[in-house]
Amino acid sequence: MADKLRLMAVHAHPDDESSKGAATMAKYVAAGHEVMVVTCTGGERGDILNPAMERPDVKENMSEIRKAEMAKAAEILGVQHRWLGFVDSGLPEGDPKPPLPEGCFALVPLEESAAKLVEVVREFRPHVIITYDENGGYPHPDHIRTHEVSVAAFDAAGDPDRYPDAGEPWTPLKLYYSHGFSKKRILAMHEALLARDIESPYTEWLEKWDDDRPDNADRVTTRIECADFFETRDAALLAHATQIDPNSRWFAVPLDVQREVWPFEEYELARSLVDTTLPEDDLFSGISEKVTA
Repeated sequence: MADKLRLMAVHAHPDDESSKGAATMAKYVAAGHEVMVVTCTGGERGDILNPAMERPDVKENMSEIRKAEMAKAAEILGVQHRWLGFVDSGLPEGDPKPPLPEGCFALVPLEESAAKLVEVVREFRPHVIITYDENGGYPHPDHIRTHEVSVAAFDAAGDPDRYPDAGEPWTPLKLYYSHGFSKKRILAMHEALLARDIESPYTEWLEKWDDDRPDNADRVTTRIECADFFETRDAALLAHATQIDPNSRWFAVPLDVQREVWPFEEYELARSLVDTTLPEDDLFSGISEKVTA
């Protein structure tokens, strides 16, 4: 890996950065590279998912608490952090689904939201950007919008005719989609637990799995070995106390089993302006060691 390369991960809500690619980011930080997480929304409409945090004072101060949680997680991971400043769209439920709330991130015109990310890209000058695929990882409107904004910014940041007031143009070299929840991975963990006579939390999930949807494992081009940083990932997850129950299935698989069965995090190379050979084991693969600017 080259010295002082820069990696940017664009996420929808605080806590997404700790559940998707956190060990990868910690690994690159430990190797001396610069890593920035950009969070598009404040997670204001998120539910409290940890029963221990179900308190009136938490609900009344959800926005400020989630900001503090994000700051703690960023410190644990060793990453820089930027808020893009948009408002959480929430996850509409029901049949028919209610309309999205006025002014939320998913309804902001793409040209406007992409402009803000272009400004951060030109400031930080990442060589690599990570975001979600076109399905958002799962169909949350903010995750899908994050994909759209990230792709738009990747394409526009190096163009001097686009967003001329957003800083000096900078062209990122590679764009990746993170793929963390494939059926292949869940099944491997499930079978490893059963083989060790440990109860699996994935039984019902696998029984209800929609096999008509594509398994993202088929799209993976890049695996990052990062098992040494799983503890750091888990500590960052736990920093988001409103969202992460320490007794949940996030932590059901012992770390030694994870390291043996699935010691990596997975990505899909979506765009590349450099030559690289697939499959990869480094997000900076193909980026010249002379690239230090």
